[in-house]
Amino acid sequence: MCLMQHIIARAKADKQRIVLPEGTEERTLTAADRAIADGLAEIILIGDPDTIHRQADAAGLEHIAAATIINPTKHPKRAAYAYLLHDLRKAKGMTQDDAFRFVQNPLYLGCLIIKAGDADGEIAGALNTTGNVLRPALQIIKTQQSVTCASGAFLMLLSDASYGEDGVMLFADCAVIPDPSVEELAGIALSTASTAQALTGVEPRIAMLSYSTKGSGTANDKMAEAVLRTKSLSPSLLIDGELQADAALVPTVAARKAPSSSVAGQANVLVFPNLSAANIGYKLVERLAHAEAIGPILQGMAAPVNDLSRGCSSDDIYKMIAITANQARISKG
Repeated sequence: MCLMQHIIARAKADKQRIVLPEGTEERTLTAADRAIADGLAEIILIGDPDTIHRQADAAGLEHIAAATIINPTKHPKRAAYAYLLHDLRKAKGMTQDDAFRFVQNPLYLGCLIIKAGDADGEIAGALNTTGNVLRPALQIIKTQQSVTCASGAFLMLLSDASYGEDGVMLFADCAVIPDPSVEELAGIALSTASTAQALTGVEPRIAMLSYSTKGSGTANDKMAEAVLRTKSLSPSLLIDGELQADAALVPTVAARKAPSSSVAGQANVLVFPNLSAANIGYKLVERLAHAEAIGPILQGMAAPVNDLSRGCSSDDIYKMIAITANQARISKG
């Protein structure tokens, strides 16, 4: 059984309530129909019910009737969610009128449903930018108390099993922080370690990537500082850096460049120095190495909210429903 099959099986064994705010989007509806049919999760769709049913009928989707469908402009809990939003944001200047207006926005409404305890996780982004998905999540659900920042990881499934853990790796931060500080890099490393353990069940071996290995460059490297900071927070974590990508991944290169490292040559988690490097890196591996990139998986939130690429397929959304369900299951302890 491959990793995604394990993740899907765990989701089916402990069904979670997953909100899909883009309920009238074609790929989202197709993924929702499949998830309901497979018993993957309890699905909550946000959107006009007539539109959703009409689109489902036209596409031959037979299971959408089993979803909970919430009309963002008129539903029984609209006032309760608006008051909740006002209470959360009044210190930032939000009025009750503002709250009643925002609660009609599906992205805000999805997060409020989770905050109120009426759902366990959310996936959006097939139609919306990452910024639009993350803004209400950070305002309403917020990060875990122990986490310095939210970040985004991609689960990379490689055809070459000699890399990572039988071809499974995580890359971060590919979605959120343009130029992370040392403190933020430590938070990204810790969050990605937790994601690796939760999704793969293996011990994370984290390489903090850079243009140099162990001081071979001339500049002060924040990745080496981030390693020290991460170790101070989690002394038992296997983490090393700064490491060049080949030193992190290739045993023969690691033996020359970082012979005393417990991570070099066998890393299964790569933390990049900035968002540009991470985003470019995962897309190059996805396209040139024909890897499957699943994500971004948003990390560090008090409840799971995941972003999608606007170029995603219905299969991508289905897999993210399974991953979000696993995150929700684990966050409950």
